Parts: sequence; structure tokens; C-alpha cells
Amino acid sequence: MSGVDHLHELLGLPAVDFRHATDGAPAQAADAVSWRIAVDPYDDESETTWEEAFQAFLATVDPAGVRALIIGQWGESYEERSSYPIDLVISAADRLTSLEAIFVGDLTREENEISWIEQSDVTALLRAFPGLLELGVRGGTYLEFPPSKHERLRSLTIETGGLPVEVVRGILDSELPALERLDLWLGVTEYGGDADVPDLAPLLSGARFPRLHHLGLRNSEVQNEIAAAVAGAPVVAQLRTLDLSHGTLGDEGAAALLEGQPLTHLERLDLHHHFLTEPMERRITEALEPHGVRVDVSEREVPWGDRGAEGRYTTVSE
Repeated sequence: MSGVDHLHELLGLPAVDFRHATDGAPAQAADAVSWRIAVDPYDDESETTWEEAFQAFLATVDPAGVRALIIGQWGESYEERSSYPIDLVISAADRLTSLEAIFVGDLTREENEISWIEQSDVTALLRAFPGLLELGVRGGTYLEFPPSKHERLRSLTIETGGLPVEVVRGILDSELPALERLDLWLGVTEYGGDADVPDLAPLLSGARFPRLHHLGLRNSEVQNEIAAAVAGAPVVAQLRTLDLSHGTLGDEGAAALLEGQPLTHLERLDLHHHFLTEPMERRITEALEPHGVRVDVSEREVPWGDRGAEGRYTTVSE
């Protein structure tokens, strides 16, 4: 899970680790930070469960003021699904009356491989918190996202080493009229990423989420095919930022972007972690940067062995 760190912020609020405290309230105001609640199941000196840590949090921080909550390690998360912490958060919904952002599964590789994080039906959070503005999830194993309706959600991020096609279809069949930012880490087939470019058609049409201005289709082993589809997709006209990073993008995909519809209206094009040649890097930056587009072509990678395009790899898989 190289390249995946703990969140530094959520909802624009700096992330702070909550520690089980018995000596009074923490220094930060409840609404000033995003609170990360996590436990270490391998710490022999502490046997605190996630439920105990969460209850301590509710007793220490004014829950009515909490705006952003980060669910970190909740135990041996390759043995217990995220429904465990999610259900606890939902049970406190009548106290977390200001909650606007939740991230489920803020684990690094040292804590758990991304493919080992066992998720669940995260749309339960949408039903419980009608005021939610941001929802983020890390891990695709057992992840469910049945078609849902939510009036206020502005940002949805799903980070996986393999995103199941049923999750993609559920998101794209959802009614999310306020959605402005969508980030999907599609991953690889070996770890459950069985969505293909045709599955993205409702999104690429531009009709599904009319307020969308940021689109990330990232970390894919078919990044060239995605780039080619995006090059002619109506949704691009409404975007301000486009992110095709972390995947196997090569000169083929970059050329398709240059030969497709104009991208000069974008504020940012993110292609970092790629397999472009230096001449193609220059072509794409020279074509767009004079128009004010910030192009990120950092982290040029080298295919494994002598396998050429077959040796390209995504940032995150297992």
C-alpha cells in the first residue's frame, strides 16, 4: 500500500489523533479539527477496543460540535468489517448533530494492506447523516454501495487496490445532486477491480452529476483506456480538475488526451505516477501550461524487468 498515508486533514480541518483521556477535555475545540479514532490491536500494554475509545471520545469532546470524524484502525480489520465502527457512529447520530465529514479506514500499509481492510455497506452513513458533505473510504474488500439518495453530499472518495464493479454501478446509479468531487481508485483485477471503461459511461456522459467539477479516475491498470475514453467524454467540459494519476498511463493515453477535446479550460491535470517518455511529458506540458493549466507529470516510473507495457504497475494494489 505504498503511497497511502494517514489523512492530514478532512473537511479542510487538520487531523488530530484522539487519545483515551481521563484528565479533562482535549486542548482543541470540538469543531476545530478532524478527529481520528484508532486503536492498536497489537499493543500489549493497551487492551482498549475501538468501542471503548469511541465512548471515551464522546465523553471527552462535545459531540454536538464535531464536524469531521476519521475512523482509523478498529482492531484486526482483516477479521472484522467496518460495520463494527460504522454502527457505533450511527448509534451516536443523535449526539453528532454537526457531523459533516467521515472517512472510514484510515490505515497505512504498516497497519494493514489495503486489500485486507474489510469494508461493508458504507451507505448506512448517508442514511444516518443527512447533513454529510464528505464521505471517504479506504479498502474495497466486502465494500458495498447500493444505489442511494443524498441531497447534500459534495465529495465522495473511494480508495482501493481493486474496486468492485457493483460498487461503481451503485455509485453511478445514486442520486447525489450536490456532488462536486468524485475520486475512484479503480485498482487491478487481481484484487477485485473488475470495472471496465463501459461501466463508467453514465459518469462520462456528464448527465449523472451535473455539479461535478473534480473527477479522479485513478490507480488503474487500464489507465490508457480510461484516458482515451475521457478524451471524448462530455463530462470533461464541466470539470476544473482531472486526476488520472497513480496508474499505468503511458504515451498512448497521453496522446489520446492531446488529440481529444480541448483541456485548456482545466485548472489542473494530475498524471503523476506514470510511464510517459520525456518527449511526451514535454508535449503535454507545453500544450497546456501556457493556457494556465497546472500539469503534474512527476514520478515517472520504470516498468518491472524488461516487460515493457506489461511491466507497468499501479501505485496501490495489494
